[in-house]
Amino acid sequence: MTTTPVFGITGWKNSGKTQLVTRLVSEFTARGFRVSTVKHAHHNFDIDRPGADSYRHREAGASEVALVSGRRWALMHELRGEDEPSLDEILDRLAPCDLILIEGYKRENHPKIEARRTESHDKGPLAPTDPNILAVAADHVLPNETLPVFDLNDVPSMADFIQEYLGLVRKAS
Repeated sequence: MTTTPVFGITGWKNSGKTQLVTRLVSEFTARGFRVSTVKHAHHNFDIDRPGADSYRHREAGASEVALVSGRRWALMHELRGEDEPSLDEILDRLAPCDLILIEGYKRENHPKIEARRTESHDKGPLAPTDPNILAVAADHVLPNETLPVFDLNDVPSMADFIQEYLGLVRKAS
């Protein structure tokens, strides 16, 4: 199990999770932290394109394909009938960093901020049934919310909240 601090952003589809995570990554990296992310997808996805050499390797039956260049590398793992790996298994595969931000994984037991937008398909709050949700970020007023509420665009305040909660020491200004 990873010893790297982990914090999640959760919410329903179209609640603003991805935008919030990307803005938090920018904020934390500007503060001098090395940040990794994990995003959970509920659907079939592919980061490769048909016809590419790496795609052809996977289609031929390779379990893992590493794609490496002078600027980046990626590792794709085909499950081929295996169960989806647990979040802990994925976290253990990440390179060392200062903070891991997680998008999605509604049912996992890590600290989270719940994103809520009026445009979200599902409006039901997740926080009442998840004790790991410590705050809410919303684009609308939540008069009866008992948790701390942040404006969905107030990324510096949310970063301060996460940094304080996790005890992360500021590396740069």
